[in-house]
Amino acid sequence: MFELFANASEGMMLVDRQARVVWINDQYRRFLPALGFEREEDFVGHPVSRVVQNTQLHQVLETGKPILIDLLTNRAGTFVVSRIPLRDGSGQVIGALGIVLFDHPETTLQPLIEKFALLQRDLDDARRELATQRLKTGKQRQSKYTFASFVGLSPATVEVKRQARRAAQSTSPVLLLGETGTGKELLAHAIHAASNRASGPFIGVNIAAVPDTLLESEFFGFAPGAFTGADRKGRDGKFRLADGGTLFLDEIGDMPMALQSKLLRALQEGEIEPLGSNKLIPFDARVIAATSRDLQQMVRAGLFREDLFYRLNVLPIRVPPLRERRGDIAALLEVLGEDVALRSGLPSPELTPGALRLLEVQPWRGNIRELRNVLEQAAMRSDGPAIDDQQIERVLRDSGAPLMQAPAQPEAVASVAHADAPDLLRPLAVQIAELERNAIRAAMVKYEGNKVAVAKGLGISRATLYERIRSD
Repeated sequence: MFELFANASEGMMLVDRQARVVWINDQYRRFLPALGFEREEDFVGHPVSRVVQNTQLHQVLETGKPILIDLLTNRAGTFVVSRIPLRDGSGQVIGALGIVLFDHPETTLQPLIEKFALLQRDLDDARRELATQRLKTGKQRQSKYTFASFVGLSPATVEVKRQARRAAQSTSPVLLLGETGTGKELLAHAIHAASNRASGPFIGVNIAAVPDTLLESEFFGFAPGAFTGADRKGRDGKFRLADGGTLFLDEIGDMPMALQSKLLRALQEGEIEPLGSNKLIPFDARVIAATSRDLQQMVRAGLFREDLFYRLNVLPIRVPPLRERRGDIAALLEVLGEDVALRSGLPSPELTPGALRLLEVQPWRGNIRELRNVLEQAAMRSDGPAIDDQQIERVLRDSGAPLMQAPAQPEAVASVAHADAPDLLRPLAVQIAELERNAIRAAMVKYEGNKVAVAKGLGISRATLYERIRSD
């Protein structure tokens, strides 16, 4: 039977009980470049779900039932496939055989292909609707945000959303890099909601918030009675809970070195071993990691494993700080204001033009999180919904953050509007350059000419500061 399948098929693959690829035949090797693999050793020996998109071999291993005819679509194309469980002498499932029956079904099975495509579209629509309903009902362990929640139309925002949408179509690990408060967790939720795992769980864990002594059990779970005080029933870890969905590892840079090696092994092998157990449990979770720290610098300093870094850094996405997307601040304030009003029961805050200009020129070291805090404080202190620049300035000064003064208000030139009308229609680049000059001058006064402090306060490099000063 084996030789018959091998000669009659377009390719064959064998996986073991842990769903690792252990063998492929000569016909199957021709698909490797299309699947993204140059060498056979990069394919064989790895979890099948990681090297073959949309595989169902896990289902065959779990149920012991064959899938005799199915359509499989992945990077290499669309195929008619058959999946058969393999059993030992006692009848136990020890692996599964995947067989490619046709590699160009669109030429001979067009009606079946069209029906499959229609069913797939219906399934995708149903998944999106289900994800939307879960977002509305606030169901736990599901993504709470979509790409629409990442507010803004600035070039930096459009680019990061473009990269994230592309990442959502992949199954590879994603590494979100950026300062604290930029919206990395929100973006992780959005990637999950736009992926084919949207109907699965979204499990997040903030590594920095969990004591080192509890991290291992938090990730991998523990068996009944694994340690003193352990739950008698045992407990599933985050990897197990995220099976079929997405596991979000926030502040990955804070993970202890001892746990990094175990995380790497879990990601490479696609299986975990709970504390106090000698049983390996396979899992299928897409990993999204995030950090506000410089992982490359940590690797050079020996504080983060280089092999784990490369394992996570497959699809890196830099989330821009707020100072690089100032054009989004007005839209962000509108959304944040509505949320503040909803939570406090107060009217939505209304910012005067002067208050908005003042907020737009701040360096925002805490990014969107800091912007929200300032807006909420101002709303709580105000006697009415209107908030002016003086109220914003008081909140900023009380917070101890560096205060950048806004440029002159348009009213200051109103008296010469008719005599000097062309100045009111200056090119945008000229107005931005003037805004930068005013911010630098204000910072130079505040920090008494200390250029290092000025650069740090403005959130720019010293080289950029010197360049702006020379061009002034």
